[in-house]
Amino acid sequence: MGGGTAKSLGAVQSLMGAAVGRLWRLPARRNRVRVERKIEVRMRDGVTLLADHYIPVTSEPVPTILVRCPYGRGFPYALLSAQLYAERGYHVLLQSTRGTFGSGGTFRPAVSEADDGQDTVTWLRTQEWFDGRLATAGGSYLGFTQWALAMDPPPELKAMVVMIGVHDLADAAYQQGPLDLFNMLSWSDLLSHQESVGSVAGLVRMMRAERRLRGALERLPLRGTMDTLGGKGAPWYDEWIDHPDVHDPYWEPFRATEALTRTTVPTLLIGGWHDYFLHQTLAQYRSLRAHDVDVALTVGPWTHLTVDNKISMPQAISWLDTHAAGRAARTRETPIQVFVGGAEEWQEHQSWPPADTTTTTWYLQETQQLTQASPSDDTATTQFRYDPADPTPSVGGRIMATSGGAQDNRKLEARADVLTFTTAPLTESVEVHGRPAVELYLASDNVNADLFARICDVGPTGRSINVTDRIVRCTEPDVTPGEVRRVEITLDPTAHRFKAGHRIRLQISGGAFPRFARNPGTGEAPGAATVLEPVTHTVHHNVGRPSSIALPLVKH
Repeated sequence: MGGGTAKSLGAVQSLMGAAVGRLWRLPARRNRVRVERKIEVRMRDGVTLLADHYIPVTSEPVPTILVRCPYGRGFPYALLSAQLYAERGYHVLLQSTRGTFGSGGTFRPAVSEADDGQDTVTWLRTQEWFDGRLATAGGSYLGFTQWALAMDPPPELKAMVVMIGVHDLADAAYQQGPLDLFNMLSWSDLLSHQESVGSVAGLVRMMRAERRLRGALERLPLRGTMDTLGGKGAPWYDEWIDHPDVHDPYWEPFRATEALTRTTVPTLLIGGWHDYFLHQTLAQYRSLRAHDVDVALTVGPWTHLTVDNKISMPQAISWLDTHAAGRAARTRETPIQVFVGGAEEWQEHQSWPPADTTTTTWYLQETQQLTQASPSDDTATTQFRYDPADPTPSVGGRIMATSGGAQDNRKLEARADVLTFTTAPLTESVEVHGRPAVELYLASDNVNADLFARICDVGPTGRSINVTDRIVRCTEPDVTPGEVRRVEITLDPTAHRFKAGHRIRLQISGGAFPRFARNPGTGEAPGAATVLEPVTHTVHHNVGRPSSIALPLVKH
């Protein structure tokens, strides 16, 4: 059923599309665009989803891009995910997912997307304008809707463009052990309020979430927090709080991981070193490449909120032109393009990490230094105390906030609950590609604890900029208080050059709040805990217990 007569884009929309096209250096517009709004698409269970059809005014048959989105069909998604593609010779069906912006049913993240995507493709096959060539495109949750469809890829699907996209919500919630508190709460709050405030205001609210949600983030217990924030609610939030084990069968409906081994569709992946879903983007690439799928990967210096469309959008259109439309387009000479921090340059690789990577180990010393010489002291240790009632704050990193990404850590490192070990100024540059690995010999007087490790690049002025990090939950049932154990922390992937004259710093603490939920220190279920207990950690870095960090290096 149609939503009415198609109408031409308004003058403001056309001018905006033209301005953005010039700004982002997109290919020239091929055609004018008309839009038919509020098209009803019926699902197998009788629920009707609403979609807007962006129609390229052309006599030629052209491919269709399906974009399934929970954030509305207005600005900015109407421009970024529909108009810009339609102006370059594509039909675009921009559909509101179940339970959002006029679509029927109830929004429950992930669980209906596979069936609803397939039903939408079934509907597309009945449309006279559909020429049998289908592509998908979009970022973040719009990536999940693509992977959900690719679990059983339709034969018409010719290309996918997944930007900062997720395929596993369990991994998104608990990818590092503790709950990704800020990201989970702020996203649930966005979904709860977006239709009452509008999509643009909703994005603004999300960008201001750190200050606005401060009280909610500090609230204990974690469970029930969404009930205090108003809006439509987000019933999944408490469910996710109650299921911290990613191996719990509860999480199966929230995954589209099978798509990574089932699809053969040419796929462009775009991610950021400080993006929330970095690990999933790289996992997608590894799996597709292992199955000989035509896949390309671009990783920039971006957070989830700062992807540079001057880079991502031209690449997306080129990929779609090549694989969906069969048009002549600028093609990539190498499958991988990564931005190298510190060097501030793009590099192209056939594989990543590069095949010529070698590992160099640096050891923690009693003088708070990092050196390549093994420790010589027999008893050296360093202590710090973590108190969840006064938690170590998070600074920058893979957080969906304006304060995410690479930030100055000097104020954080001045705290008594943060340890640092730093090299002397480098005599020559050191370039890291891959995942640094931290090995600590640790004794704790409370075995219910977390450990956060981070590498920073310290410049000649003393600015300490975070490069990569990781948190782990150290709770082990067989460990007794005070017992020395070996803790391994494999940090997030990165590509970064530490220039000559700079120093490499290892930072160690007991948490990063509110990016991650605090470990209450009591052994209680994280979602129900209200009592907080501190922990004192003793890091051993001596002859018998040589704590260290291993860096994967390449020559440049």
